[in-house]
Amino acid sequence: CDTSHFNRPKWDNKAQYMLTCVGFCVGLGNVWRFPYLCQSHGGGAFMIPFLILLILEGVPLLHLEFAIGQRLRRGSLGVWSTIHPYLAGIGIASMCVSLTISLYYNTIIAWIMWYLFNSFQATLPWSQCPLNANLTGFISECERSSSVDYFWYRETLNTTPTIEEDGGLQWWMLLCHICAWAFLYVCIIRGIETTGKAVYVTSTLPYVVLTIFLIRGLTLKGSLNGVKFLFTPDLTELAKPTTWLNAGAQVFYSFSLAFGGLISFSSYNSVHNNCEQDAVIISAINGFTSVFAATVIYTIIGFRATERFDSCVSGNILALLNAFNLAEDHITGSNYDQILQQLNVTYPGAIQELDLKTCNLDTFLSEGTGLAFIVFTEAITKMPVSPLWAVLFFIMLFCLGLSSMFGNIEGVLVPLQDLKVFPRTWPKEAVTGVTCFFCCLVGLIFLQGSGNYWLSLFDTYGGSIPLLVVAFCEMFAVVYIYGIDRFNDDIKFMIGHKPNFFWQVSWRVISPLIMLIILIFYLITKVSEELLYKTWDPDSDKFPTLVEKSFPAWVYVVIFILSQQHIVFSIFKVRHVYFCVHAFTFIYSQLHTASLTWI
Repeated sequence: CDTSHFNRPKWDNKAQYMLTCVGFCVGLGNVWRFPYLCQSHGGGAFMIPFLILLILEGVPLLHLEFAIGQRLRRGSLGVWSTIHPYLAGIGIASMCVSLTISLYYNTIIAWIMWYLFNSFQATLPWSQCPLNANLTGFISECERSSSVDYFWYRETLNTTPTIEEDGGLQWWMLLCHICAWAFLYVCIIRGIETTGKAVYVTSTLPYVVLTIFLIRGLTLKGSLNGVKFLFTPDLTELAKPTTWLNAGAQVFYSFSLAFGGLISFSSYNSVHNNCEQDAVIISAINGFTSVFAATVIYTIIGFRATERFDSCVSGNILALLNAFNLAEDHITGSNYDQILQQLNVTYPGAIQELDLKTCNLDTFLSEGTGLAFIVFTEAITKMPVSPLWAVLFFIMLFCLGLSSMFGNIEGVLVPLQDLKVFPRTWPKEAVTGVTCFFCCLVGLIFLQGSGNYWLSLFDTYGGSIPLLVVAFCEMFAVVYIYGIDRFNDDIKFMIGHKPNFFWQVSWRVISPLIMLIILIFYLITKVSEELLYKTWDPDSDKFPTLVEKSFPAWVYVVIFILSQQHIVFSIFKVRHVYFCVHAFTFIYSQLHTASLTWI
């Protein structure tokens, strides 16, 4: 008889548990992906489907994972094996998702560390282009693009023009990569005993830094332009299916659902902990953080857009003054549009020859939040005492990434121990060390010159479809195999009352239906679109614009493996995988034949 679940460690206090869950749920996706999606889908209009799906999809599944983990007091693999031996594949699938994401997520932390180390300088290295070898001017690639682009693509990634060119390992990123995994290992070396202490810093510091940035951001010129742009809804976006699909996917990313980590964390609670209240509180914190972070980000984006707008107008004013021999104070920012219109009517040919830039504030605001390592770093260079703000920003990102990794690794370690992959005589420190070392080695693929393309591949296909399938299987297993009535009785035993009507309807019908619809439309969308990736190619005629290229044929095999391996485990037990592989190979051969027309 396996009695290991009776001897499970426990949290020192409720605060440790809540902070760990908040840290796992609230990650880089809340601070950067959510603001980007808001910009892409009509500003405040995106918040409407996000909040609706957060309530109907995210909160019910979060409550379900908390409750089932707390009641059965096991990790993700143990929970589903207990419900039915044939459901062990759901736990293995969760582990695969966590492992896949852990492999590349710590690379992002390594990038953050690289920028953090470079922020401790009087002049930020990405604020100006480096000199060429002859010291007679700036490096051509940097001059043709920008200093922030050059620092990111060349000095950080040393990126190659295609995914087929590996470019070799970058030693500076290798050191940061090793440091990132070593730091993570120290924090999780003894499970929740050490993780529970680390979250006091990693889960709270980001809120302090975000608040500081909000206060500072609101004092910057043009910050309110960004906030206004964010909260001005384009309601026509609500009629587009992609808006709802992206909102549903964002709910999964922001809650870290189906990873297995939340089930493990809740299993360390007292059996009579109020898991329903925990789910509601963490959901509220999660939603608030997304909106709060978007507001902070767009105060800075508004400042950056206003700076670029003013610079654009100033350049045009100078060109007009020189062309028409006007006094310096004849054209100002306030009367620029009026005078330009007058000159365009009087001297249309001369104005056309000047080839003035189009200066539109909304255009600068809608250019997208892009990468944290490009847009935000550019904005920081224009702020007074820029190194201080750079240090604060990257410390915040480091804490967000690290606290998310706690849950990712927990979702790997606990199932590995349940599967008895490691001898029971091995101490926890050794099990954790071997796992981190393995992930560190595999993660070297993301440190090549083509590593950024590989990371995007893993991020796009390794955690989208699998998460949806695992989450759907989780809810179906609890409601229709474990039994909703039995589950209701378990919750009554734990918190003193049965789940109300909202939980019942959500678990039985609404949440599974929403997930199924999102999955179907997601697959339809992906199958119908050509698979492209954006590259940094200095030899391209379009440089510095990123060039879209088609994936080579062999990458489709990688995409298939990333997106299908978890589904195989989700539906069938391990010993049935042999038959699944043959079936999926046949299906893939048909799809791949069709996909050759894209190349």
